[in-house]
Amino acid sequence: MAETPEKPNRAPRVEYELPVAYSSVTGFVTDWAVNLSRGGLYINTDKPLPVDTVVRLLVTLPGAHFPVELKGRVTRTHAMGTPGSESPGMALEFVDVDDDKRTRIGEFVERLRAELPSDIPASNNRK
Repeated sequence: MAETPEKPNRAPRVEYELPVAYSSVTGFVTDWAVNLSRGGLYINTDKPLPVDTVVRLLVTLPGAHFPVELKGRVTRTHAMGTPGSESPGMALEFVDVDDDKRTRIGEFVERLRAELPSDIPASNNRK
């Protein structure tokens, strides 16, 4: 499992691809979240939304019968062509999340951290 280095006060993350839909000016957009924690996620997109934009998110967790509906705020972006190793996209922090949803996401992240090998990237095969 390839883990992202932790920053102070940052929830443990895991690299794992999940389908995610989010609201934008043009309606709902579907992309892939590639990094997930109990507190947020990183979405690969070549059209990141502006920092501080609040969006409605639908995150599909494996094994769940329905997507989890969340609200997120864009905390940083990485535009296409910007130097650095990060793929183009945007980081979102979950906001106004109830305890049940936060617990479900946290348990999913911890299960992945425990199950995935630590020597290979933790991406699934976009089934």
